[in-house]
Amino acid sequence: MILGSTNLNPKGIGFWALVREDMRTQDLGFWSSGFAALFAHRFGNWRMNVPRLIRRPMTWLYMLLYRHARLTHGIDLPYTVEVGRRVKIDHSGGMVLVARSIGDDCTIRQNTTFGIRTVADLHGRPSIGCSVDIGCGAAILGPITIGDGAVIGANSVVTKDIPPGAVAGGVPAKIIRVLETANT
Repeated sequence: MILGSTNLNPKGIGFWALVREDMRTQDLGFWSSGFAALFAHRFGNWRMNVPRLIRRPMTWLYMLLYRHARLTHGIDLPYTVEVGRRVKIDHSGGMVLVARSIGDDCTIRQNTTFGIRTVADLHGRPSIGCSVDIGCGAAILGPITIGDGAVIGANSVVTKDIPPGAVAGGVPAKIIRVLETANT
C-alpha cells in the first residue's frame, strides 16, 4: 500500500456519522479547533473513495481545509495518519501530529509533537494506542509504540516504547508507575 492511497477512516461508520461523533467529542463542537483539524483529516481520507475524475477537485478542497486547520488553528494532522474514533484534540496551537496511527478515545493537548526522530528515518513515526492521555508539550518521536491506556506527562520527550497503562514523564521520558487498571 502506498502511503495516502487509501481511505484510513475507521471502518464500520459512515463519513457523516464519524463527523457528528467528532463534533460531540470536542468540547466546543463545530467551533472547536480540534474539530476543524479532524474534519479536514476525515474529508481527506473520504475523498479516496470517490472516482479519480471527481477526486481532483476534492483534493483541492482538502488542501484548503488542511491548510486552514494548520495555519488558523496550529494543528498539522495530514490525512496519511490513521486516526481512530472519539479522538479529542484539547486546545490548539503548535501541534504536529504526524504519527503512524492514533487509537480510539485518545486525548491530545496543545503543543504536542508526533513524528520522526532523525532525518535518516523518514518513515519512523510513532503508533499511539487507544485511550492514551497525552499532556501538553509532549514530544513522541520515532518508530515507537505507546500502549493502550498510557498517560504521557506534560513536556515529556518519549523516544522508547511505553507499555499499556504506564504513566511516563520527563526528558527523556521514564516510566513513573503502571496504573492499577492496566494489570487487571
